Amino acid sequence: MDSTYFTTGIYSIRDAARLTNVSTGRIRRWLRGYRYRSRKKAYVSQPLWQGQWEPIGHSLALGFLDLIEIRFVDAFLTAGISWATLRQAQERAQALFKVSHPFCTNRFVTDGRELFMELHRETGEPSLIELVKSQQVFAQIIRPFLKELEFIEGSGLVRWWPLGEKRMVVLDPTRNFGRPIVAPHGVPTEVLAKAAKATRSIAEVARWYEVPETEIRDAIEFEQRLAA
Repeated sequence: MDSTYFTTGIYSIRDAARLTNVSTGRIRRWLRGYRYRSRKKAYVSQPLWQGQWEPIGHSLALGFLDLIEIRFVDAFLTAGISWATLRQAQERAQALFKVSHPFCTNRFVTDGRELFMELHRETGEPSLIELVKSQQVFAQIIRPFLKELEFIEGSGLVRWWPLGEKRMVVLDPTRNFGRPIVAPHGVPTEVLAKAAKATRSIAEVARWYEVPETEIRDAIEFEQRLAA
């Protein structure tokens, strides 16, 4: 079996929506493209990027890098960057960084503002004015992700710590197919949270799974955030 099966992470569209707080419909449009009409003319919007997995049957499957790309795209759209400019930025970054998922790279974290400044000089798009005028504005968009993402020189993005690197919850594409687990013991957060809810005893769950109570508390907090 291809080793990438165990190192890429695999998620359904529903999984991705739950983990990123982006709707299933938006994720499908970004990865599949879509058709629309304007002034009686039909248009096709191509996929924003190629997912890490080929569709399984007729269903989309996503990898770990797809999850992070979704989070960045959503953040920029929420900040007012237009779809057309975002597509240009993504295509330009793909060519510049020579990767399929450019927003996931550490280089984008450092060079991304300059890329958007370049696009602003070309397009003059109003929604980019604040972004290119102020490093602080750009930092405010990506800062929430920086404290959660772990990069390793030469390997790129390797892990996502959704509660921060000092907490126990991690999504690691090389472990449990990228599903949320507690480190270092590797028990799925969903399992621990459900067990704690059923027993109403963190101490009991810690005894069952032989994990520290801190890991269970972090798992509960993470799952509660997803459900909120």
